Amino acid sequence: MIIDSHCHLEFEPLNKELDLVIDRAKKNNIKYLLTISTKKESFDKIIKIINKYSSVYGTFGIHPHESKNYTEVNCAYILNKIKQDKKIIGIGESGLDFYYNHSQKDVQLKMFSEHIQAAQESELPIIVHSRSAEKETYEILKSEVKNKNFKILIHCFTGTKEFAHKLLDIGCYISASGIITFKNSKELADTFKSIPNERLLVETDSPYLSPDPLRGKSNEPSHIIHTVKFLANLKNLNENELSNITTDNFLNLFGKLN
Repeated sequence: MIIDSHCHLEFEPLNKELDLVIDRAKKNNIKYLLTISTKKESFDKIIKIINKYSSVYGTFGIHPHESKNYTEVNCAYILNKIKQDKKIIGIGESGLDFYYNHSQKDVQLKMFSEHIQAAQESELPIIVHSRSAEKETYEILKSEVKNKNFKILIHCFTGTKEFAHKLLDIGCYISASGIITFKNSKELADTFKSIPNERLLVETDSPYLSPDPLRGKSNEPSHIIHTVKFLANLKNLNENELSNITTDNFLNLFGKLN
């Protein structure tokens, strides 16, 4: 059994053929999917999706790119949203992206703080996006964990080995996407080889980041089998062992699913 810990089923082209996408995932032993909110409109669609498909769960959050458009979203707002459905099991994705800076840094930092506070109060995991912001992401998480411990998943990790191990030291889980399979990602593969098995998750981030040998095509949850295969080989495990490990880690982080 495999769990895709991060996908965007409300995005096109996935949403227009969602029945087929879910069916292909099921045929490839992907039992559960976590579809991730990036803005208010995403969440409205996610509620409909999780109510239609028993295998799909969701989150609420505002992506750092979108922070400037939703400055009214604070901890109380987030807490209210996650109460709308018991299948909302996480907060995010939130975090910092100083590569594109689609939203100003101070706005991103404030929004990230509101999401962290909501994770601390709700005891739901926060799904963290970090790009070109390793120092700031780590310092904020380290400080906040000291204030009040909370569950953290770093999604689509592409950072340095040093960053990964700093995150592990404060209790984070780290998720591998299709990027790890790319031929130019040898350093990233080496980093994931060093991450303890009990902290690993897998994801597609679909419809983005299709793994080799499907790179360049639209991604979907069924493609996660290529990432699982690559990671299993990297860890000297068979695919079933790796699938079971990452599934157990997901359930340890997010709780038992129905």
